[in-house]
Amino acid sequence: MRRYYYTRIVTIIFLIAFITSPSYAIPGNSYVVTDVQDGDTVSIKVKSFAGFPLKVEHVRLIGIEAPELGQDPWGRKAKKYLKKLLSDSDWVVNVEFDIDQRDKCGRLLGYLWNRRNGSLINEKMLEDGYAVLYTFPPNVKYSERFIEAEKRSQSRGLGIWGKKGLTQYPAQWRKAHPAYY
Repeated sequence: MRRYYYTRIVTIIFLIAFITSPSYAIPGNSYVVTDVQDGDTVSIKVKSFAGFPLKVEHVRLIGIEAPELGQDPWGRKAKKYLKKLLSDSDWVVNVEFDIDQRDKCGRLLGYLWNRRNGSLINEKMLEDGYAVLYTFPPNVKYSERFIEAEKRSQSRGLGIWGKKGLTQYPAQWRKAHPAYY
């Protein structure tokens, strides 16, 4: 009887330690995306137990700014397109960090890679016209790629750069792209 009692206590202590231990997203590892907040922020499962998420982190995509959900219809379109890109990856992505790993809101800052075809999701959002370039040093690892992706989108008139694109831009876009506004 005592052996059973001690076994249960040790098991409970182990579970409590596992559940409450700090968890961190490890660069380059694959993570399941559990939710899409908008066109530039997702949630990933960084710790789970028996398939149930125990720890979820918000990840802000580095280098891009998507329209806000209130900027109809482009906020909804950007979110929907990001969901499509994630579904192409079976909702599992590789996360890569740059110099700063968190923003002032506590979100992780990351580059999301499609684990199936190796494409950079941040770049695809720019290239297909669902986001604008929005870089902040020191997180500029792929800024040259992102600049070229945005130029391609603009020259082809895709998404927000098209005839029925965005007509009003948030203040932070004007600061990031003073030549365009």
